[in-house]
Amino acid sequence: MNIPLLCHFEMDPGFPAHYAAAGYEVHYARTPQERDNLDPKLAVEIRAVLTVGSIGLSAQQMASMPKLEIICAQGVGFELIDTQAAKARNIQVTHGPGTNNSAVADHTLALMLAITRNIPDFDHRVRTGQWARSRVVTPGMFGKKLGIIGLGNIGMQIAKRCAGGFDMPVGYFNRRPIIDSPYQYFDSREALARWADYLVVATPGGKDTRQLIDADVLRELGPSGFLINIARGTVVDTTALIESLNNHSIAGAALDVLDGEPDVPEALIGITGNLVMTPHVAGRSPQAMNNMMQLVLGNLNAHFSGKPVLTPVPA
Repeated sequence: MNIPLLCHFEMDPGFPAHYAAAGYEVHYARTPQERDNLDPKLAVEIRAVLTVGSIGLSAQQMASMPKLEIICAQGVGFELIDTQAAKARNIQVTHGPGTNNSAVADHTLALMLAITRNIPDFDHRVRTGQWARSRVVTPGMFGKKLGIIGLGNIGMQIAKRCAGGFDMPVGYFNRRPIIDSPYQYFDSREALARWADYLVVATPGGKDTRQLIDADVLRELGPSGFLINIARGTVVDTTALIESLNNHSIAGAALDVLDGEPDVPEALIGITGNLVMTPHVAGRSPQAMNNMMQLVLGNLNAHFSGKPVLTPVPA
């Protein structure tokens, strides 16, 4: 008999077949309403949940699934999984560090170039017959200063691309300096923002990093500085960002994540010229998606065969 698995999102084409072949019977709860009101007949059978960090799994949702044994977060984030509630029930929680680092770093560079060179607006102008108006001078990235909030695995890949490809000096802010790092450490977010031309947010989500980028940090970034967020929307104070963009107190922002996504504030939709947004797709390359699927299956198979999981969340 296949093991009932509840998935919180639509799997990519072909992926359900891989889960079925591995012995898992996939069921879906794609919306908040479906996740909070799971069919009781299904809920009592579920033994595994596949989710992502920005959706998570609450203690109340866990409580409806008495046979639940393992929760797998696809991707590195697990901030909205109630890990304490899972621990109290001896439910295993895993995540996917390292599976999409390259894709996220590539997308970060794409966002940086898009906002710097005004690519979306230029594309729109050409398509709407405004060729002459498109001849506007825009800045370049070469030699500019890159500040990274959260120099982890993804932050390091971004730093290497920018330092090696664009000759950009790199600085970073972490809770503590990284031993033997070739990059400059700043002991405050504000100091890093004051120094940087680009401030890239690459820190994990969760309560400890909520609104880490606030009005003070944006003020220090200044009218020639760009904010790039490929981490979690909760890390940036959206109200402060909207004000900064409308007042042109920063040069611009490029966002792959939003607080409260997929709902997009009307105030952000109305901002043009100094804002680029993508729908949380930085980590979605074919290779990255396959990596994530294989790691989830590896964790599930290990758990249900009585072996240690491959990537448990940090204790």
